[in-house]
Amino acid sequence: MAGRLDPETVNAAKAGDVEAINAVLTCSRQDLRRYAEYHCEVNDVEDAVQETLFTVSRRMGDLRQVESMTSWLFRIVKRECNRMRRGWRLLTNQEITPAIESIVTPEPLELRADISRVMATLPPHYREILLMRDVDGLTLNEIGEQLGMELAAVKSRVHRARSLMRERLSQGATDGG
Repeated sequence: MAGRLDPETVNAAKAGDVEAINAVLTCSRQDLRRYAEYHCEVNDVEDAVQETLFTVSRRMGDLRQVESMTSWLFRIVKRECNRMRRGWRLLTNQEITPAIESIVTPEPLELRADISRVMATLPPHYREILLMRDVDGLTLNEIGEQLGMELAAVKSRVHRARSLMRERLSQGATDGG
């Protein structure tokens, strides 16, 4: 996939060139479909591919290295397949296996509001790393690649960010909101 795209096209897409983004999406579509056929339920394949292409079109600028584009695209489509599988199993009351279990589980409305409020008060570097890890579901290695950080530094920052979140959430609970 990425081998069929020249790095100049991918870099132009990262910079926001609409024609280059369309070229990347067009070139990637069939490979993403084949990958989704392996990871998704039969009825979800096309939806997963469409959601992936939409995500890629919006977040192409987030790609750090052209060389990692293929794995980045496949991670997105696999995450999308798992999201759809979780949704279906929730609707049908089927067991959700650890392989597709979400990193972020639904929380009561009040807790989500508290989390959003506290997230807004965090320093940007802590907020960013929590979003990457706990919302986007990136691995520590993926975060390190995207931020240009060593693994130990990523682990440390995630730990500090989560500690600060817990501290501020517990203060909000003791302050009455």
